Amino acid sequence: MKLKIKKVSLPKLIGKGYKDYWNFTGRYRVCKGSRASKKSKTTALNFIYRLMKYPGANLLVVRKVFRTLKDSAYTDLRWAIRQLQVDDYWDYKESPLELIYKPTGQKVLFRGLDEPMKLTSITVDVGSLCWCWIEESYEVTKESDFNMLDESIRGQVNGDLFKQITLTLNPWNEGHWIKKRFFDAEPCEDILAKTTNYLCNEFLDESDLRLFERMKAENPRRYRVAGLGEWGISEGLIYENWEEKEFDIQEILNNIPDIESSFGLDFGYTNDPTALFCGLISLSRKEIYVFDELYKKALTNRMIADEITSMGKAKEKIVADSAEPKSIDELYDYGLYRVIPARKGKDSINNGIQFIQGFKIIIHPKCSNFLTEISNYTWDKDKFDKPINKPIDDFNHLMDAMRYALEGFIEGDTFSFD
Repeated sequence: MKLKIKKVSLPKLIGKGYKDYWNFTGRYRVCKGSRASKKSKTTALNFIYRLMKYPGANLLVVRKVFRTLKDSAYTDLRWAIRQLQVDDYWDYKESPLELIYKPTGQKVLFRGLDEPMKLTSITVDVGSLCWCWIEESYEVTKESDFNMLDESIRGQVNGDLFKQITLTLNPWNEGHWIKKRFFDAEPCEDILAKTTNYLCNEFLDESDLRLFERMKAENPRRYRVAGLGEWGISEGLIYENWEEKEFDIQEILNNIPDIESSFGLDFGYTNDPTALFCGLISLSRKEIYVFDELYKKALTNRMIADEITSMGKAKEKIVADSAEPKSIDELYDYGLYRVIPARKGKDSINNGIQFIQGFKIIIHPKCSNFLTEISNYTWDKDKFDKPINKPIDDFNHLMDAMRYALEGFIEGDTFSFD
């Protein structure tokens, strides 16, 4: 295939703040960054550029849950191809999900940690699998899962190729293994651990910048993490008795006599996601099993109904946020005939939290957004930095949905109503 010469200014396209990251060739390249720090877009541009520069290279892109890749890293890489004006040289496939560089046959492969067998048998036809990108690597809560990926990038590489694993993440919790392994490590030639934030993104407009300024004034805790890219803290967690664990839903249903299903829905749209909690609860064993989730922004009510139907949950009783009665009515019209409003009332949040705190919560690994929220859902603080009896207004979409789902199991005069 004859390549046409096109000139693209990389410094103009990429902007500032990532020169060392772009050029690093050591084993581990790690970038934690705030929202709008352009870390994912820069990484996508870098990999498309590299693949076209190194004919023997192939890339494996990984997230905790496979189904989240299409709307994240896959979309970012396709965006990068368009930005570099090289669309004619790439093929896009969705089954299986992959990108192919037509002149050489090099590939970008996509896998999820929820499909471990597909990770252990990866092969490429051309060159070697020398690079791995773990997008949203905060979701990888087990260091052993990372070690498995690390071991898959092995073997000889030819010429000027190099082996490298790239991790990009939002630094929600300072207790994460990534901090200790890479950011707290002694300096060495094999590790680049970098922090970026929105201040190095010169492509933001005035409205974007005002959003961060409001965050800085109104929610300093969130600004430190989502604005400046600093590590979040885990002190004051609301739920501590939980674990991430694989389980078979059918076995749970067959072996626990009083197990019951529960579903809760929290509405969102532009800035907040719509969140569906899917769980099982045993009152006798004091256990809650979290087995599935919906977590997406910009969903209309029709789209919410379609998503829930595609998940096979349309016939389930779903307790939804009662603050949006019109949305509940529309979901009913779209075929969710068992959706009902939550019984909100005075102290319902704290009463619901207190009830759930009496249970052990077992979370299936595929529920990555639930894991992120529950490991960051903390008590708020007053102006003197003292904890108060009120949860933060953050990391609470699935947490709220869980409360709605379980409110029917709370005994006694728990709620009061206006």
